[in-house]
Amino acid sequence: MGGGNLKMIAVSGSLRKGSFNSGLVRAAREIVKESFEDVELEHVDISQLPFLNTDLEQDGRFPGVVEDFRAKVLGADAVLFASPEYNYSITAPLKNALDWASRNPNAWAGKPAAIVSAGGGFGGGRAQYHLRQVGVFLDLHFINKPELFVAAFQAPPKFDSDGNLVDPDTRTRLKALLLALRQWTLKLKEC
Repeated sequence: MGGGNLKMIAVSGSLRKGSFNSGLVRAAREIVKESFEDVELEHVDISQLPFLNTDLEQDGRFPGVVEDFRAKVLGADAVLFASPEYNYSITAPLKNALDWASRNPNAWAGKPAAIVSAGGGFGGGRAQYHLRQVGVFLDLHFINKPELFVAAFQAPPKFDSDGNLVDPDTRTRLKALLLALRQWTLKLKEC
């Protein structure tokens, strides 16, 4: 991890154009630009990653798109995950991304991380807990609090029709989570 600005990446587990979870990533990028002079946050697209298949690994190398993704993970000081919940768990695209970056050497190892989610009912909470469980093996170091589960379909409206975050309270809670991730990242860099 280099000096200067903290380099954070954001990974959304949803590929849907109007995704609320990708909307949380967009809002996080806006908040970082407005509020944190020493942090850069890049949304890393996982939609082009092929399904994990070790036959695609040739001569110790991964497919180009996987190499690029792994380089982004390796170069990051911290990771923000936006994880929708499908069938009480994380999405297939997110699990695929986690698995590709965990191939030897594990690009996730030692990274500070945080999770946000938006959805029905529990707001993606079950997916967050599954992601935390996967993160133990990947050696990710998640912040414990604050947690952000956005009940996207309850009043007041949280997102517009394009999936952009419009709820000021949720934006305030997202900012608090980003601040905690920044502080956790700085603390771990001292170790």
